[in-house]
Amino acid sequence: MPRACIAPAAMMRSAAHPESAAVSQLLHGEGFAVLDLAQGWAWGYSLHDHYVGYVEASALGDPITADHVVIAREAIVFAGPSIKAAALATLPFASRLSGKIDGNFLALADGGFVHARHVAPFDVRQDDPVAIAEAMIGAPYLWGGRGAGGIDCSGLVQIALAATGTAAPRDTDQQRTQTGDELPEEARLRRGDLIYFPGHVGMMVDEERLIHANAHWMAVTVEPLADVTARLKPDHDRPILSRRRLTQ
Repeated sequence: MPRACIAPAAMMRSAAHPESAAVSQLLHGEGFAVLDLAQGWAWGYSLHDHYVGYVEASALGDPITADHVVIAREAIVFAGPSIKAAALATLPFASRLSGKIDGNFLALADGGFVHARHVAPFDVRQDDPVAIAEAMIGAPYLWGGRGAGGIDCSGLVQIALAATGTAAPRDTDQQRTQTGDELPEEARLRRGDLIYFPGHVGMMVDEERLIHANAHWMAVTVEPLADVTARLKPDHDRPILSRRRLTQ
């Protein structure tokens, strides 16, 4: 049964219970295929990456045909076409919307108004995934998060690549084998290269610095790759598992 997230966001969980472990997150407007529905919980998979989990059924509604997408880190839904109108909700980056531009606002098909500066046509692609990640600097680290209330390492890479039109799997180990091409050992790093660690991933801002959502600082941060590697060395014989470059 095809459905879509009608809440600002919804956590996907490992079991049908609000305190069970988060596995991923649906953003507003993203599709979800319901395979089973019982006791207020839907079990199925997200359509953008086929990740399986449980979602509270109240967060799901009829699928939408998105014509706009949120390009700001957060976008406020106002009750009227004015920045002075009451704020109804806050939508995270990459939320999918259906509506019509009217002056300075996108009038949403299901009610509410989002400022036109916070959205773009759905088919518009960004050029630089690192710039998308940089817009998330300071966002709290949240296991399973993809931008609503927080974000995790693979979620940051996934949404940054998606904004440029590159689909990536949800988990770090999947991304490490399916995203980009392995770099030879002698290759110098450059902006946009993906660095995979045991259970972790980040993107190079330049030849020396990494941007990543990490549990050490509990936030999206930029720091020298050498510092990240040094932190991992006591526990891992091989701190860096793979260095990959996106195919042009």
